[in-house]
Amino acid sequence: MNPDAAGVPPTPNAAQPRAQGPASVADLAERLLGAVVNISTSQTVDRGTADDEDDEDGDGDGNNGEDAPAAPAVPKLNAPDGSPLQKFFDDLLQGDSKDGTRKVQSLGSGFVIDPSGIIVTNNHVIADADEITVNFADGKQLDAKIVGVDTKTDIAVLKVEPEAPLAAVPFGDSEQVRIGDWVMAIGNPFGLGGSVTVGIVSARGRNINAGPYDNFIQTDAAINRGNSGGPLFDMYGRVIGINTAIISPTGGSIGIGFAIPAVLAQNVVAQLRDFGETRRGWLGLRLQEVSEEIAESLGLPSAAGALVMGVVPQGPSDTGKIEIGDVIRKFDGKPVATSRDLPRMVAESPVGKVVKLEILRKQSLDAPAVPVEVEVTLGRLEDGEAADNQTDQGEDAPDEDVVTEGPLLGLSFTDLSDESRKQFDLPAEAQGAVISAVEPNSASADKGLESGMTVREIGQEKVANGEEAREKLAKAKADGRKNALLLVADKAGDLRLVVVPID
Repeated sequence: MNPDAAGVPPTPNAAQPRAQGPASVADLAERLLGAVVNISTSQTVDRGTADDEDDEDGDGDGNNGEDAPAAPAVPKLNAPDGSPLQKFFDDLLQGDSKDGTRKVQSLGSGFVIDPSGIIVTNNHVIADADEITVNFADGKQLDAKIVGVDTKTDIAVLKVEPEAPLAAVPFGDSEQVRIGDWVMAIGNPFGLGGSVTVGIVSARGRNINAGPYDNFIQTDAAINRGNSGGPLFDMYGRVIGINTAIISPTGGSIGIGFAIPAVLAQNVVAQLRDFGETRRGWLGLRLQEVSEEIAESLGLPSAAGALVMGVVPQGPSDTGKIEIGDVIRKFDGKPVATSRDLPRMVAESPVGKVVKLEILRKQSLDAPAVPVEVEVTLGRLEDGEAADNQTDQGEDAPDEDVVTEGPLLGLSFTDLSDESRKQFDLPAEAQGAVISAVEPNSASADKGLESGMTVREIGQEKVANGEEAREKLAKAKADGRKNALLLVADKAGDLRLVVVPID
């Protein structure tokens, strides 16, 4: 409808259609608000420490557990002159001090998943708290006890004792969420309580280096400090994520927020409720990413899967059926896209389950990889971590020259001996040829090879000493190969495949 000559839009009459905005989400928000709670905690700390911790969730980083590592500390919150909010902000961030100590207040969000009083939030919201209070939308307050926490996924389960059943919300299937789907976040930003924001799913499967099982849903629904632990809903009112982190140079929402997907959270929450701890599946394998170069060298159809670089002794996979250099393409019938995905898939599986691994195995240099199927009974990750006695192998080796016949691909080699083990601080179980020097700016240096590493295989053929290493590299070059495939071990014995271009 165009404005009239005076620049003023005409007044619509009953016969004229009215302009319509986007469909309202008021009914959905009204139905869900009662199940979303505010979580306040208090912790007594040294005043000197607390003076540096003006952050809302008491995690000591000034970022409420939601900002990227580079985000600034929380500034003092200032309301307009004369605003009653200023006292609220001062009380929130200053706390009380007595006898050299200070009580730090923290505010976050959570949601009820069971009418009996089971509440889910982020671990960093309640970490190190002396007291935890849950504030409900109707004004009621209940003290909460911790059922269990999981630091790896930043999830915590709390329990309150209500007089009557609570409003609760169900988990949804985050695997069905598509980029562009509408989502709603409800939480407690800046301690204001019960705030609703709406946006879309911006991306899936985000890795922000927050933990070993990063697989976040990214959303532009506004998430600010205090939203941590709150739910991310789909338009059916199902929880498809737990709001956990933001990337922000200012400390406020810039439309880049992250939520733990429900498919991961549900499994963790169920274990914490049942056992008070997590019981994750474990394969007992050390893995490496399959790069395009490695895929080409191994004769793989694509750079997908998880490359096996080690088998943990006495672990679930230590049966002789899985070999170093195997590429796991499917786990329990599900495709494995990258080496980062496999540990998460295994961790989500129950301990003791017999799973089938579909593997591609390179049996010779000139033949394509062949498919192999292996069954493994999953162990428990927590048991494996407790039994892991790997120790530091000492300081870096001194920069001393070792006499060799000259470098190939920028590498010089020497044999394993008492002298070389001592010089490069190598363990007794080290095998192969020792890299004694790496030429700066060479292809080998670019691939991260360093003196003190040992080369165990070249072109999938074992290497016993420095002379064999030189011979195999020289043969690969004479045969016109574009790359040399090296199986190397660092000083701790951890293996990886390296593809070095041949000049």
